[in-house]
Amino acid sequence: MFISFEGGEDAGKSTLIQKIYEYLNQLNKPVLLTRAPGGTMTGDLIRHLLLHHDEKDISSRTELFLFLADRAQHVQEVILPALANKKIVLCDRFNDSTVAYQGGARGFDPMWVRKLCHFATQDLEPDLTLYLDIDPEVALKRVQRTKDRIEKENISFHQKIRAAYLSIAEKDPKRFHILDGSQPPDAVFDQALQLLTIEV
Repeated sequence: MFISFEGGEDAGKSTLIQKIYEYLNQLNKPVLLTRAPGGTMTGDLIRHLLLHHDEKDISSRTELFLFLADRAQHVQEVILPALANKKIVLCDRFNDSTVAYQGGARGFDPMWVRKLCHFATQDLEPDLTLYLDIDPEVALKRVQRTKDRIEKENISFHQKIRAAYLSIAEKDPKRFHILDGSQPPDAVFDQALQLLTIEV
C-alpha cells in the first residue's frame, strides 16, 4: 500500500506521518517512511537546492523540473522496490504537491503538470492520500525557525496552494481525504486512524 501525505507549509504533515509510522510499527507492519523532495542521495541534493537556496535565480520552470527529477529518482530507487517487497510506503508529499504548488500557485496548467508527474513516476499513484487542511496564515505562524525558500512566499501564493488542494479533493474524493489540520496533533491522528482502519 502506498499512502501519501499532503498539505501546505507547516500544516503538521511531519508530525502525523511520524505518528502513523510508529503506529504501524507497533502493529508489526512492514513500513517505509520517506519524503519528497528527498529520500535518495540525488533527492537530498535537489531538496537543499529547492528549499535552502537563498538567491532568487531558480525560475518557475527550473523549480518544476527539479521536483520532477527528484520524484523520478525517488520512485525508481525507493518507492517501487519497497512496494515490490510488500511494504506500506508512507510518503511526505507526492504528485499532488507538484500539481498544487507548481500548477495552482506558480500558474502552470494543472493538467499538464499532472501528466508530467505521471511520466516522472511511471504512472504510480498513491492508494490513499491524507491532506491536512489549514488556513495558511495560521499554519505559517507555527514556524519557529528560519523560513525556507517556499515558506517565504507571500500569503497569496500559499492561499492558491490551498485552493488547488481543495480542488484536487473535489475531483478525487475516493483517494484524497481532507483532515482538519487546525486540530491538535492527537486529534488529527485520530482522524487519520479512522481512514487507515478501513484501508490497512
